[in-house]
Amino acid sequence: MRLRGSVITLGSAFAFSLLLSGCAQQAIVQRSVTPNPFGYQKVSAVCHVSPVTTAADGTMNVDMTVRSDDGLCAISVQKSFGSSYSSFGVNPAPSHGKAFLYNYDGHTYVNYTPATAYAGADTFTAELIPGGGKKREHLVVHITVDATGVVVAKPAVTAPTPKAATTTTKKKTATRQTTRRKH
Repeated sequence: MRLRGSVITLGSAFAFSLLLSGCAQQAIVQRSVTPNPFGYQKVSAVCHVSPVTTAADGTMNVDMTVRSDDGLCAISVQKSFGSSYSSFGVNPAPSHGKAFLYNYDGHTYVNYTPATAYAGADTFTAELIPGGGKKREHLVVHITVDATGVVVAKPAVTAPTPKAATTTTKKKTATRQTTRRKH
């Protein structure tokens, strides 16, 4: 793509679109690959996130489809001016999985990990606090969890260990009877 004789790379086109979206004064929400700053996060094999819609009352809604393969699905959220939220929470929490929110590199990440092998619907609300006395924002995440191909290993059945043989020894007590003879 060319603009006034210069070449715009895909990265700069993305940055330009983010800049323009900041002018709309709405939160920026996008599906993302989690940066994994903690070193243990596993991403689900299936993670699809819809565009965010905003209801008349200002509540943001997003649809997520994720596989229950012990991996997470992440959404990256930024305030309208392109920075992370000052604080956040989850209320209500998901019923069939875990929600985890954190700030990293100017983004607020909203992660969801479904219970392993669960299939069905789940939902939770991320409470996003912009700071500076501004009103809380609510992001309702509507989740469809798929368990296709997820196999849960059954615990190995172990044979009961035989108990050590116990022996009971009875003491034989000799009773000595003495009789007295009368002389």
